[in-house]
Amino acid sequence: MDRKRNSSNSSSSSEGGFPSSATKVLAIECVTAESSKNEEWNRNKLRSGDIVEEIQIGESSAVKAPFKRGKSGVNKLLHGSFKKGETSIIVRVRRGRMSGIGDDRHRFLQDYIELASCIVPHNLQASSSGKKQYVLRSINDPTYAVGFVDRTENECFQMQGSKSSRVATALSKAQLQDGYVAYPWERKMKDSLPILQSSCFLSLLILPRSTEAAGFLYNTMEDTLARANSWLNSSQSSGVPIVFMNIQTESLLTKISGDAATSAVSAGSLSDLSNLANASLYGFEDYHGVDIGVVKAVRIWYTPVAGEYAIEIKLMEGDTKLGFAISRTEEGFLYISSVVDDDDPGLPSTRSGLRDLYKEAGRVGKLIVISRVSNEKVLPWMVSSAGAIRCYDTVSLSQKLSLHRHAMQSILIHVLMWDRQNPPPPPHISSSYQTPESSGGGAQSGPQPIMLPPTPDQMMQNLSLNDEGRMVRDGSGEASFRFIDFPI
Repeated sequence: MDRKRNSSNSSSSSEGGFPSSATKVLAIECVTAESSKNEEWNRNKLRSGDIVEEIQIGESSAVKAPFKRGKSGVNKLLHGSFKKGETSIIVRVRRGRMSGIGDDRHRFLQDYIELASCIVPHNLQASSSGKKQYVLRSINDPTYAVGFVDRTENECFQMQGSKSSRVATALSKAQLQDGYVAYPWERKMKDSLPILQSSCFLSLLILPRSTEAAGFLYNTMEDTLARANSWLNSSQSSGVPIVFMNIQTESLLTKISGDAATSAVSAGSLSDLSNLANASLYGFEDYHGVDIGVVKAVRIWYTPVAGEYAIEIKLMEGDTKLGFAISRTEEGFLYISSVVDDDDPGLPSTRSGLRDLYKEAGRVGKLIVISRVSNEKVLPWMVSSAGAIRCYDTVSLSQKLSLHRHAMQSILIHVLMWDRQNPPPPPHISSSYQTPESSGGGAQSGPQPIMLPPTPDQMMQNLSLNDEGRMVRDGSGEASFRFIDFPI
């Protein structure tokens, strides 16, 4: 009986006076950076660990500690006031331990501190019950906000340490914020790209080679990488002015039968992952019992040695041939295989400067590889599982050039360049031949190069090209395209 009476007296003394160091109190918790100003650590600023003694909302009577139900009860009080539009609030806190005993026990080492603020919802914080939480935002510094938390008095005293400890606490809680910002994509693409709506990144996707006619079994990843390496070396040896940039694997989903996959993945088994390192096709079963296969292809990225160079071929009345022929290498690149070598200034190849460029390429053992026609890429872009290279043919290109003639529209082609130091020769204009633009006094606008980011010097030094390029001639007959007459 005496034990119960003593416990009751102890409890009543804790509720009537200040709580003991082991009991819960309502404390301040900074929810934003305390401030970016010099007075951030001013003693008049509320800090994490300050013990709340009194809350006064608007003109109503002040609510003093101890607070019923702690943080939950105070949040309910803030919610009711916010709904009624009463958001003005003054919070009074204490900092430090009591220095007196008996009748002097209410004397502290530091004075009370007050904060004039307003009640605002806190979207980043929600209780376990899903109720809306509120914080107090300072009226004098809107960037500074505090909330409430339940802690013991000893925990509060530990947080009320020196300035260095408070800085360390604030640093441990500081987080970098991220978000989305608008970006003017259309304007940037128009201003920064050499060719509108087209990138300067060049690549070839190589699928793993199938080992049977049905196409269910594939060679290893090492075999696909070796094929990519062989294609690059052969292209460089044939005279294509490109250098290696990067290589990566790409995963392609497909539906397979149960026995088709080289390796299989079992749920929860990490040991199966080691079997996938060199597999070109692996499979797993989804929740509906469908066998899904993942084909690992290889994409090789490359770039021209000296960027791309634009050549504009202007067509005139009376032009019956372009003065050059286009063929294709075994690796799928279209290139200028021959140019009419005479002094006839009426040929489009002579007017555009293509003849002089062809002579320069032959002198250094390079090919004039066509990368774009009318700003459309015409480079090889994929290798099938059967080993065939998907590329563009010269027949359709011949038809397209003939249509340019009928429409009397200039032909714009881009070629891969091989020398950054020496620019291509300018278009040749003979004194005895005047184009309509030159006779009318108009300025000749020469072709403009498309320069890519410079490649490393070691890549340039490792580039070894032979003088004899391996070429496959698709066309036949004359060494120059003749226009095809289409009935209109």
